[in-house]
Amino acid sequence: MNDRVTLTVADGIADVRLARPDKMNAIDPAMFEGIGAAIDALATRTDVRCVVLSGEGRGFCAGLDMASMARGGSGMSTTRNAQGSIPPQHVTWGWRQLPMPVIAAVHGVAFGGGFQIMSGADIRIAAPDTRFAIRETHWGLVPDMAGFPIWRGLVRDDVLRELVYTAREFGADEALRHGFVTRLADDPLAAALALAREIAGRSPHAIRGAKRLLNIAHDADPRAMLEAETKEQLKVIGKPNMMEAVAANMAKRPPVFAD
Repeated sequence: MNDRVTLTVADGIADVRLARPDKMNAIDPAMFEGIGAAIDALATRTDVRCVVLSGEGRGFCAGLDMASMARGGSGMSTTRNAQGSIPPQHVTWGWRQLPMPVIAAVHGVAFGGGFQIMSGADIRIAAPDTRFAIRETHWGLVPDMAGFPIWRGLVRDDVLRELVYTAREFGADEALRHGFVTRLADDPLAAALALAREIAGRSPHAIRGAKRLLNIAHDADPRAMLEAETKEQLKVIGKPNMMEAVAANMAKRPPVFAD
């Protein structure tokens, strides 16, 4: 990555951190590039079973670095990738499209673009004092980093409209109540890493298949979902990792899976 993002992998878990703490991880063109590079690097790794995404310093991400953007704009291409995203959308939608689960550990603030990046994770664990905002209209902008296709599956339409239109700040309890946050933890990074270890202990092929099904669940019609369930099951049933899961459970021992 570049100096905006760090990525380390150990025991099947990728630890990805936004690393611009002096600016509360505010997003400038280099941050867009670093996050996109991290996603691209993880997309083809078969040794990573779960990803934990967090921010260093006092907050997860304060949103766009408006001073940087004012000096030169986003500097981003409008060419769409295979998933249909342009670079500012890729830093959110890309987490959703990774083959393995992504857990966001959120503290301090998650404003604007940071809120959208957080939303791209499969699971979001936040500190109780975290502050949130869908901040774009405060700056005369609209949310355009793939938040909308994700939020429609998380929160009521009228609630989303109010938060978008007003750009107001809200706390972790409200974020949890609306569905933006999965749960609260005093130490969200420790909680996220513990959950990642639990997920990494499951058959990676089953977890990846489940994520593919979850990704299409709220868009596909029932017939397509039925066919997709069968297709994913046939990929794992009777295969070595499934047989290992059964054997390990019967023997009451930790399973040893192949990636």
